[in-house]
Parts: sequence; structure tokens; C-alpha cells
Amino acid sequence: MDERSGKAGESREATPKGRGAFALDGASQRAKAAVKAAWWTAAGGVTRALARPTQGEAKVKFQPKGPPVSTDRLRKAYLTAFDKDAADVAAGLYPPLDGGAGNPAGAFREALDVIADARAVDQRRRRGDGVEVREAPESEGYPNYYRQNFHYQSGGWFTDASARRYEAQVEALFSGAAGAMRRRALSLLARHWRGKDQRGLKLVDLACGSGAFLSDLSAAFPRAAIAGLDLSRAYLAAARSRSGRGGVQANAEALPFADASLDAVTCVYLFHELPPRVRPVVAAEIARVLKPGGVLAFADSVQPADEPHLSRLLEAFPAYFHEPYYSTYAETDLPALFTQAGLSVAGSDQAFLTKALLLEKTC
Repeated sequence: MDERSGKAGESREATPKGRGAFALDGASQRAKAAVKAAWWTAAGGVTRALARPTQGEAKVKFQPKGPPVSTDRLRKAYLTAFDKDAADVAAGLYPPLDGGAGNPAGAFREALDVIADARAVDQRRRRGDGVEVREAPESEGYPNYYRQNFHYQSGGWFTDASARRYEAQVEALFSGAAGAMRRRALSLLARHWRGKDQRGLKLVDLACGSGAFLSDLSAAFPRAAIAGLDLSRAYLAAARSRSGRGGVQANAEALPFADASLDAVTCVYLFHELPPRVRPVVAAEIARVLKPGGVLAFADSVQPADEPHLSRLLEAFPAYFHEPYYSTYAETDLPALFTQAGLSVAGSDQAFLTKALLLEKTC
């Protein structure tokens, strides 16, 4: 990696894992996923009962345009995420994650913390206050669009408590499917890199957050030079602790890496939280730092065109969870956005509420 990243991308010397080491009986993987889903569905139900996200006034008025969501179709889309994840584990693309099964006490504490915070989230939502963190000293100096309480979360992106709570929050929100959804991007990258010598590969997980996907990458590619990058000090520290990988605090609009220096960039759930004017800037930066033939493994929310039968659910999301740039993201032509930056679509996947793209730098 570029020397400005310091030790962030130091390669591990672990023995690379082959298909046999990763392969897991599909039924066993599905059983573990079912336990995780049941746990976080219950935690999410309690949280929603306290926070009442679809009751009362919301900052953005919700006037649905799409048809009512079919429960059967929603369940089918939900289960697809787990089915695809289990199939990829069984195929040896990447190892399974226990989803907290190895530390039930820790999972219990995380759930209690999310539930306890639910009332604060509800109060913030009822006030219509999605920019509370702009009054906090720790948010000074950051881009104004970043200084918000996305999802009405306490502390925005700026506190250790927020970073510690985040992964449990998203699992509760998506009933345990968050990990399976974002690994659609890992699936595309693992297929693309299959058979390659990891020791020469350099990858940056852009907007790594609290490090859950960075941990997935580390487990799948233990000998590659992998680093996380995030604008939040608190989240970057959590990512280092969770993944054991180094990191760089920087803005995605000005990546601190040399031109054509990376084999891959991963980017999960960032673009729907960027203003329209910033998205092409970040796309161009990604293309700049990738080597010719390098790839971007991208995952973000599905768009209404991808899942018209779930469009009402997608319309409700920015209204009840303070996502000020989501509506413009929903209408963005992502292939065209990345093509303009010099990246072409080389693969795609989709599961539940997440879509993934593999984009290659052709020159």
C-alpha cells in the first residue's frame, strides 16, 4: 500500500485456507443462520415496540406510491440471503461466521444495549432531529453532510458507544440478515480472486464502519494486505478491534493512496448516505487508486427498479430512519455512475434488501 497508510495493510502470514477448510454442510450453516435470525428478530421486535418507528410524526412525510408488500414475497426475499450465503460457504468461497453463537453472553449484552437505546432514538425521531450531533464538539471539522444522526442513532458516527452498538443495531433492523446480505459483495470478489496468490494482493475496505465486513474479508483472504478506511475515529477504532486489521482515517473524497496502487476496493452501504454531488467524486477516487484490472466489490441497498414489489418498504426507509440522501440514491443509475469513472460491471448479485456489483477498471 501507499506509505501514507503506515502499517494499515501489512500482510498476514497465515496459511491460506482451501475449499476443504471453508466447506460446511449447507444444512448446518442454515441452522446456525436460523438461530441468529430468530435472536435478532426478537431483539428487533422489542426495539421497534419501544421506538415505534412507523408511528406518530416523521420528519419526512411518507406517502407510499408502491403497492402493499406481500408477506410471502418479503419472506422469500429474506430467506434468499441465507440460502445464498450458506451455498457460498459450502462451495468454499469463504468461511462461516458464528454470528455471536460463540459468545451468547456478548450477544445478549449487545441486544440489551440496542433495546435500552431505542427510547432515545424514538425521542430524537419525534423531535425530527437528525442533526443533533452538529452541536457536539467531536463532530466539528467534518463535512456537513456527515454530521448527522443517520438512522436517528445516538452519537451519529462520532462516539465509541455508537460504534460499539452499530453492528447489533443493523442486525436487529434486518432480523439477523445484515451479514448475509453484505456478503454478496464478498461472494463476487471471492469468485473473482479464486486461485490467485493472496500474498501479492492489496485491498482497502472503504467506509469500513465498525469492521464487520472487514472481518469477513480478513477471514476469506488471510494472506492479502487488507486495511480499513473510515472517516470516523470511533468507528475505525472499533473496526481495528473487531478485525485485527489496521486502518486509515480519511475522507473517501480524497483517498490517501497512490494512483493504481490497489488490487481491490470494497465498499458496503456507503453510497446511499452520500449526497448526489459527492457520489461521482468518490467513484472517481476509487477508480484512481485501482490498478488496471483491479476491481471494486460494491454492496448497497436494492433500488425500486430491482425489487418493485418491495418498493413501498424502500420508500418508507428514509421517512422513518433519517436517510436524507436515500431518495436520490434510489433513482441513481449505478452502472452509469461507475462507467463514467472508468469502471465497468463485471458481475452482480442480489439478496433481500441488498444488491452487489463487481466493477473492473479496464484501463
